[in-house]
Amino acid sequence: MQYLQFVGFFILAHFLSYMIAGVITYRFSKDLYEGENRLLDFLKDMSSEEENAEVAKYSMPAQILRGLLLSVVFLPVLEPLGGLSYITRAIFFAGLMFIYTDLASAMPFPDTIEGLVYMKKKYLKASAFWKMQIEMIIYSVSFGLLVSWLAF
Repeated sequence: MQYLQFVGFFILAHFLSYMIAGVITYRFSKDLYEGENRLLDFLKDMSSEEENAEVAKYSMPAQILRGLLLSVVFLPVLEPLGGLSYITRAIFFAGLMFIYTDLASAMPFPDTIEGLVYMKKKYLKASAFWKMQIEMIIYSVSFGLLVSWLAF
């Protein structure tokens, strides 16, 4: 039961943090995701009703799956994590999410180390890098705080 409860709260914390970060940063980063001249032209165009509808349809199930996959990795170390103070746990989870799932991710993207190495220069714009970093910082901090509070 403890494992199921952890997984459920982990998924909830991930989903809420994902939505919070996305809603806040989308206001100043639409140029990355909308229009024919968007910087991230390899992603679906959010100004296209058809493509936006497809993203809306699959976004929630995708985030639930991501939360599930991310959560099961922690099951073997759940007890030691529970022994940490709230603030230590929050810093641990926030740092882990920011570093492992974004900045040091093995996936090349305009805001990752791999992206800086492998992506074409047209995708490497300082404004895009910082917009995505702000989104990930908001996600990571809110996730660290939420998961440390809800799941333990």
